[in-house]
Amino acid sequence: MEHVIHGSVMPMVELTLAQDESVYAQTGAMQWMSYDMDMQTQMKGGVMGALKRSISGGDMFTVDFKARTGGVKVAFGHTYPGEILIFDIAETSLICQQRAFLCATPSVNYDIHIQKRFSTGFFGGEGFIMQKFTGRGQVFIEMDGECVEKQLAPGERIKVATGSVGAFEDSVDMSIETVKGFRNMFLGGEGLFLTTLTGPGKVWIQTMPVQDMVGEISKYLPSSRKRR
Repeated sequence: MEHVIHGSVMPMVELTLAQDESVYAQTGAMQWMSYDMDMQTQMKGGVMGALKRSISGGDMFTVDFKARTGGVKVAFGHTYPGEILIFDIAETSLICQQRAFLCATPSVNYDIHIQKRFSTGFFGGEGFIMQKFTGRGQVFIEMDGECVEKQLAPGERIKVATGSVGAFEDSVDMSIETVKGFRNMFLGGEGLFLTTLTGPGKVWIQTMPVQDMVGEISKYLPSSRKRR
């Protein structure tokens, strides 16, 4: 399978498939496809798989796209401003924020990752349940805004604004720390908590979490009082 990413702020990934090759995607992600592409909506993984996807911010159903002949194409678009990243799942599992999944090859398993620490799930900005991808193959992930990749050495720690963690390898430990200092906590603009990531492993940090973007846009929307 070959891929090309078009665009920048609202990108689209175009996949070229060989005969009988297939990918599966979240519902509503397809932008266009060749005439010789078959599309089949299904509940991948049965009821349990559908429930896992639903509670991790995805859709209960997925859509399979299978090429009847070689060289046919299908394109999937980003649902909000950001980047599309391609990951080769092999040696390690990948853990992503909710709503991250776009599409993947059939050999990639879409599962859930449950935060073991109550504080991390409640205050970390990513929720108790995140998306987890295992198996072997390629998965295409949506990130909010621009994205920076960092390689953490064993024991290396970084602090990240809540909601800015886009993805990380499962060898990375995620926890929550309270912002130190009264003025930092209430006047620094970073909130009460920061997410701590501890290596080894790769992490991907996003510049504009969609919840922050919604908060900024809401400032300019007319309030219900003004409309009255």
